[in-house]
Amino acid sequence: MAGMAQAKRRTIRGSKTGRPIMVLLDLMGRRWTLRIIWELRGEALTSRALRERCDDISPTVLQTRVGELREAGFVELESPGGYQLSPLGRELLATILPLHGFADRWEKGRE
Repeated sequence: MAGMAQAKRRTIRGSKTGRPIMVLLDLMGRRWTLRIIWELRGEALTSRALRERCDDISPTVLQTRVGELREAGFVELESPGGYQLSPLGRELLATILPLHGFADRWEKGRE
């Protein structure tokens, strides 16, 4: 049974240790990855709309990052609406939201 779970596990490019936290941090640490997740937090977006919200990220980089996020299970393609967070992506976003609150408090403390 463990062999079947291992066979189904997707490999994330760049991770060498195989430790789940390192795999996740490697993926999230790639330029634009967190921004894409953040911009998809409210609604599904087409590639064009997502690109505009990401300050005109290059189309090649956008497609690469979205492809990586889809492969990892965080983003899914909704036919007419574009890309959206999957249930797993929404769970990830929920773990990021406290960091957003911290960043706001940190910024106010710098004033």
